[in-house]
Amino acid sequence: MADILDRILATKRREVAEASAGKPLAELKAQIRDAEPPRDFVGALRGRVSLGKPAVIAEIKRASPSAGEFRRHLQGAFDPAGFAASYERHGAACLSVLTDREYFHGSPADLVAARQAVRLPVLRKDFMVDSYQIYEARAMGADAILLIMGTAPLDVLAEMEATAMELGMAVLAESHRADELADALALRTPLIGINNRDLTRFETDIGVTLNLKDRIGRDRLLVTESGIATPAVVARMLEEGVYSFLIGGALMSEPDPGQALAALFAGTLN
Repeated sequence: MADILDRILATKRREVAEASAGKPLAELKAQIRDAEPPRDFVGALRGRVSLGKPAVIAEIKRASPSAGEFRRHLQGAFDPAGFAASYERHGAACLSVLTDREYFHGSPADLVAARQAVRLPVLRKDFMVDSYQIYEARAMGADAILLIMGTAPLDVLAEMEATAMELGMAVLAESHRADELADALALRTPLIGINNRDLTRFETDIGVTLNLKDRIGRDRLLVTESGIATPAVVARMLEEGVYSFLIGGALMSEPDPGQALAALFAGTLN
């Protein structure tokens, strides 16, 4: 697993080259010109936190390199629209949808189906290496995008952030180490994600959030990601003042992800 991130990024650069050859950027820009405005991703999270409630970005994903297919032991078709509706019904603030094909088995169609089924803002979860992907995200209806610190030079990440913001989209800047967090805080976005999973080894430790959280000022919104799998971990994060979460794997392996979300947060979301 040690070189999985490098392989993913190489795949992304190839995918961008192929996609832009098939659909030039000018065509993408024309496609989004008359699109409805993005939904307010930051506001949806801050609205929950301001009420003293947990704010959850509930994720829809088919697989991961470390876990394989999440729902391989369950009957029935993979249903992004149904999962999204269940998440909304059980108190999610926002959605995240994996669109990576090769490593996570997702697709843009998953995001489109999920967003059409709900009123929640939706983040396109993918590995962004080029601004072309930001326009792609807006064209498929995404309201926010993820930028992972360390996957590109800071000036390139800042350019992608600027593109997203020009399109009215939110940006979640994700880090795993202190140096990456410093880069995230150099960006303009208020959304600062701390991923408890090391993407080079796919090992998870919730102590990453607990050790880094105090470096983030009150003007930003900390989102803890990965490893939030039990009510005890949720309670620990809340005790430590961490109120925003991005959760996927712990939910997608359950028969009804929305019910699993409600159980994980002990009924505090609605």
